[in-house]
Amino acid sequence: MTEVERKAPAARQASIKLSTTSDQQRQNLLHAIAAVLLEQQEHILHANKLDLAEAEKAGRDAAYLDRLEINDTRLADLADAVTSVAELEDPLGTTLRSWTRPNGLSIREVSVPLGVIAAVFEARPNVTADISALALRTGNAVLLRGSRSAINTNKALTAAIQRGLQNSSLPQEAVQLIESPERSATTELMEASEWIDVLIPRGGKELINKVVRESHVPVIETGAGNCHVYIDKDADAELARKIAVDAKVQRPSVCNAAETLLVEASWAEQHLAELIDSLSSHGVTLRGCETTTSLDQRVYAAQEEDWETEYLNLTAAIKIVQDVHEACAHISKWGTKHSEAIITENPEAKDLFFQTVDASTLYHNASTRFTDGFEFGLGAEVGISTQKLHARGPMGLQALTTVKYLVEGNGQCKGSLSY
Repeated sequence: MTEVERKAPAARQASIKLSTTSDQQRQNLLHAIAAVLLEQQEHILHANKLDLAEAEKAGRDAAYLDRLEINDTRLADLADAVTSVAELEDPLGTTLRSWTRPNGLSIREVSVPLGVIAAVFEARPNVTADISALALRTGNAVLLRGSRSAINTNKALTAAIQRGLQNSSLPQEAVQLIESPERSATTELMEASEWIDVLIPRGGKELINKVVRESHVPVIETGAGNCHVYIDKDADAELARKIAVDAKVQRPSVCNAAETLLVEASWAEQHLAELIDSLSSHGVTLRGCETTTSLDQRVYAAQEEDWETEYLNLTAAIKIVQDVHEACAHISKWGTKHSEAIITENPEAKDLFFQTVDASTLYHNASTRFTDGFEFGLGAEVGISTQKLHARGPMGLQALTTVKYLVEGNGQCKGSLSY
């Protein structure tokens, strides 16, 4: 029997137990888990140092190491996120709609857990805590499949979460880590539709595409973040520089960082040099279209693949466009439906951008870096969904629920048979 064959049925049984818990029990559980995460700080950080050492030995780049690292501050933030999820309004048992039919049947649409969630993710060990907290708060069990590079950290975090479950007299099988290094374990998860209700991939484009293409289990797709900031002709120069720098530089290794800047031509003639000054002072390497390179020799010539690249480092592409229509067309061709921003003081341009661009999250005069469950007040997030069915954008508690229809009658029958 494989690891998935053992753990998936156990997760199903645990999900049944969790579905009967009260809101107060689930709140208490998350507070218990947050406490254990802090109690186990030394053990968790030691495990993370082992993973970081192996990643450095393997030649991983700075962006990868940043996603992998758990330090004192980040662990405290993880515990805070778990606590904040505990304090959110109960997502279960809510009557979303109710009505009475002419035949007297009373119908209610009520929110309920999905059941068993499988999450397949790369590097980012914080996902272990975030997804576990959201799953447990919504009465779901979860099977975690992290990358080999974070195995020690994920083991330590899962052990802490399971101790919190035990301390709360709930089955530790509600959160389980698939530890096998074999790729076949991921394939097994994708085929375990008997036990798993939904699978969520979180990582690079290659992983996400593989899961979407091959999974027999329903998938909530989280997308890569080729995010754009469009600076319109009516953009305030200082505001535009501030937002562009923040979107690119504040944390370039994450999916909501901007990768391409689209700059309206007349604005570029007046302010492009200052924008490049600001970006270059933060170490950003720029690759631009032919017009951009003719205006500023500090910009390297871009190749076509630059427009679709999620750099995840201090590299950005710049393209000069004629107007908001061309900016929207560029985003439509190269964007990943994640997060897109327009900087303008013109409400008509803003409205056109909001109506035209197809993405999970659109910004006006703000950085794309806010596409995040915590920043949106969701406590934490499972990921950023770039699809359109069931969930879109930062996925919080509601994204991990489904519905039941509860129908009450007083003897109604469909047929006219004699009984």
